[in-house]
Amino acid sequence: MSTFAVDVEPFNQQHADMRAQIYHPKLKQLFDYWSAVRGRRRFPGRRDIDPVDFRYAVGNVTLVEILQEPLRFHVRLHGSNIAERAGFDLTGKTLSDIPGPESRAFILNRCHGLLVKGEPQVARTERVFDGFRRRYEVLWLPLSQNGESVNMLMCGLYCQQQPIPAA
Repeated sequence: MSTFAVDVEPFNQQHADMRAQIYHPKLKQLFDYWSAVRGRRRFPGRRDIDPVDFRYAVGNVTLVEILQEPLRFHVRLHGSNIAERAGFDLTGKTLSDIPGPESRAFILNRCHGLLVKGEPQVARTERVFDGFRRRYEVLWLPLSQNGESVNMLMCGLYCQQQPIPAA
């Protein structure tokens, strides 16, 4: 057995566990796509990702490039469905441009954690979209140009159609 196979095996099990935590079928499909283009590497690269391959989700996907010195998160693509719900489009801007200090701090902390850990993450929570409090599920997938360090994040996000009733 090669050293590479030994290193990859626990990671593959971790990904199988991650997949089981994803509820939304299109996010599960996006995770499967990411896993397929990743192959036996720890991360796929941006060059491996073709939006044509995930047309089913492209309006719900954000691509965030990680720039160094100083560290900042540049939004290459802010999915049209997400931008419409959020009420702003971050394409070509940085995550520091997110309106609202709480949302901005939450997302920046999430991206810092993804950069450090280099692991896919799924979360379900609530936030205000299009003026209504909604539940949503988000899937964060790391990408790497060199196969070792994360230099881009792919994020898929789906909101429930029905707003959460006011308490």
